[in-house]
Amino acid sequence: MHIPLAFGFSPGPMEMLIIAAIAVLLFGKRLPEVGRSLGKGIVEFKKGVRGIEDDVDTASSASSSSSSPGYGSEGAVDDSQEATAPKFEPPSEPQAEM
Repeated sequence: MHIPLAFGFSPGPMEMLIIAAIAVLLFGKRLPEVGRSLGKGIVEFKKGVRGIEDDVDTASSASSSSSSPGYGSEGAVDDSQEATAPKFEPPSEPQAEM
């Protein structure tokens, strides 16, 4: 089964060879440095995605662990779990100087 990439094709061995030749022509002696920095960038990106996934998992498990979110023992809304919008001060009017 052939799984296409975002562009609708996946490069074969000949295309990969052409891409490698172009990379050598463009970067020459700096190619190891470019590859190293590209690898570090990919690792940092994956760490960031993993951190976001962990935050989402933590938030979803915290919200599902409470049996009746937002309600106290008498059925009244618990203020500590009530969702509130952040409060912002409106921008002040610019003063016209004379």
